[in-house]
Amino acid sequence: MLIYGHRFIESENFYHISSIDCIQNTPPSSTLFIEYSENNLDIIKHLDVNSMNFALEVKDITQVVYANSLNASYILVDKDLAKTAQDLAQNYLFDAKILVNVDKESDIEDLALLGIDGVIFSNAIIKINS
Repeated sequence: MLIYGHRFIESENFYHISSIDCIQNTPPSSTLFIEYSENNLDIIKHLDVNSMNFALEVKDITQVVYANSLNASYILVDKDLAKTAQDLAQNYLFDAKILVNVDKESDIEDLALLGIDGVIFSNAIIKINS
């Protein structure tokens, strides 16, 4: 299980961007974080064309499928969508990893038992302004 942002497990950070210009303010080879939205498709396409690692936060099953088709490295889902998203990822052999944003360490056990690829604590997501 992948664990990002845990207080005693060293891990990479994700950089939350809201525009293509924000990318300049991130470290080289970093993983970028963006919310899935049709308004963000230009940013997502830019990330894909330039072979950049990125995580897409999605809200429903259709968006999970879109995120994989858009070549996201990670797909962030809510806890209640986690099992279904993970089943889709395994059934369709997604390259993307399914991550769940968690607040409590106790969530790790429940998600591990469901076979979820990983968890991310909110402190691992750094907001970048342009």
